[in-house]
Amino acid sequence: VKMVRSLRLLFVVLALTTLARAQEVRFNRDIRPILSNKCFFCHGPDEKERKADLLAAHNEKVAASQARAAKVEGASLTIEVNASDEGKLFGSVGTREIADALNAQAGSDVSKAEVLMPHGVIRDLGTTELTIDLGHDVAAQITVNVVGLQSAADVSADGSIIEEVDESEAEVADEAPEGSEDDSSEGADEAES
Repeated sequence: VKMVRSLRLLFVVLALTTLARAQEVRFNRDIRPILSNKCFFCHGPDEKERKADLLAAHNEKVAASQARAAKVEGASLTIEVNASDEGKLFGSVGTREIADALNAQAGSDVSKAEVLMPHGVIRDLGTTELTIDLGHDVAAQITVNVVGLQSAADVSADGSIIEEVDESEAEVADEAPEGSEDDSSEGADEAES
């Protein structure tokens, strides 16, 4: 009997606590939305004025994106890279190289994130059509032509230019005195010990 009374008392206390919490009124959640539609100065912005401000700000951003698109629309870029005789690049042409070349040519401020490359980086010589997404549903189309370096120098299997390698090896040989080769090999033998 005592246990039943204790359980009833506990149930009543829990029920009253739950009702008290359910009836709790929060100003920001319950009252402010009602007042903000009626009294702008005290309780919040006027809904129509706020929409007008947001629309004006959006229109400014769209106009800025359209001005940026006008600078780069239809641009044709030529990027020279090291390539094999089969037309495969030693490396690749990615968004950073394209954005840098476009900014240099058109005087724009395109970031690498705005260059869309749906098929990934460019790994072959040739022409590719790309889209530049400038935000706010504004896009520009560009053409990227990837060509091999026009140089009399030969390209080694790893993509380095042979003339430059030969010149750098010659510079290193000229800088080192003749007697220092023997000294450096003795120093290397001592370092290994």
